Amino acid sequence: METMIAPNINWEKRTHELGKIFADRAAQFDKEGRFVVENYADLKENRYFSVSIPEELGGDGQPFDQVCNILRNIAHYCASTALSLSMHQHLVAAAVWKYRNKGESGPMLKKVADGQLVLVSTGARDWLDSNGNMERTEGGYMLTAKKYFASQSAAGDIAVTSAPYEDPEKGWQVLHFSVPLSAKGVTLLDDWDVLGMRATGSQTIVFDKVFIPDAAIVLARPRTGYHAVWDLVIGVAMPLIMSVYVGIAEKAMEIAIMLGKKYPRNQPHLPCIIGKMNNSLVSAQTQWKAMVANVKNFDFQPNQANTLEMLSLKSNVAEACISTVDQAMNAVGGQSFYKKNILERLFRDVQGARYHPLPEWEQYRFTGERLLQG
Repeated sequence: METMIAPNINWEKRTHELGKIFADRAAQFDKEGRFVVENYADLKENRYFSVSIPEELGGDGQPFDQVCNILRNIAHYCASTALSLSMHQHLVAAAVWKYRNKGESGPMLKKVADGQLVLVSTGARDWLDSNGNMERTEGGYMLTAKKYFASQSAAGDIAVTSAPYEDPEKGWQVLHFSVPLSAKGVTLLDDWDVLGMRATGSQTIVFDKVFIPDAAIVLARPRTGYHAVWDLVIGVAMPLIMSVYVGIAEKAMEIAIMLGKKYPRNQPHLPCIIGKMNNSLVSAQTQWKAMVANVKNFDFQPNQANTLEMLSLKSNVAEACISTVDQAMNAVGGQSFYKKNILERLFRDVQGARYHPLPEWEQYRFTGERLLQG
């Protein structure tokens, strides 16, 4: 297949154009808890799944900060669409870093660009120990596992995952690999019925004796202890994912100010709420920008110091985004409690910021232990 070179696209303009369409659909997707299928069709048609892939591989070669801003802007219109897309983008970002810094992952990136394939991460379930079981068989392994919180699995093509394997010589290992979601033995559970981000299609993936060939294994690491692979994953993933929540917080403040001007309620403390909300948003935006800047457009060097900073910033941005939406609810008052008010959905969606790696108290412990060891 001939490599397609993407035309010169104003991604910000196009994102806002599509965003208006997404906004019209968002309430119904949320109400039904249905994956944003139509939005993904629009994103595929406009080649969003290869936006950061280098041009020589068929993508548009957009810088990292541009991709973050795309996700932030989409979140203004439909947070579920933005979060789903961020899960694909962070896997692509890790591969782009490998391509640019090590000359690896080129064929995979070209395949994604050519077919606008959707990559599904199970990393939130597979932090250090991973889960499931790998049994050795001729030419590879048989995988049995359940992977929860697999965002956009409802529309996914390839799962990027891992599972533990007890090597007879090396002991317990975690094997990293990719597997097509169309493979024999792979099914999805219809179990994504949740508080917020209801349209992300984050169904549980069930692997029932799925054959994983030896050639698919890209990394084998000890199951115990921290591995440097996470320095790359955390380094590119957290800024992209948190872009979505910053977008939610920005939209919440926009609504609160609009309604505050439109419906003055003679509350002398309203300006104080707005001021406090602005402080929270500025905190979220400033620290998120620091996360994005740390990636240096794929030119950063993954290391533990950067990972600890990224994880701390992630927790801070999450807290500030949640606080911003909470203050927006306070500013608007009782009408924000109605589902017809977009703030109600934003309030539910922003809660998801808590659960991306690492959740607050896990992050505190992980960071603290390593600082004490240093």
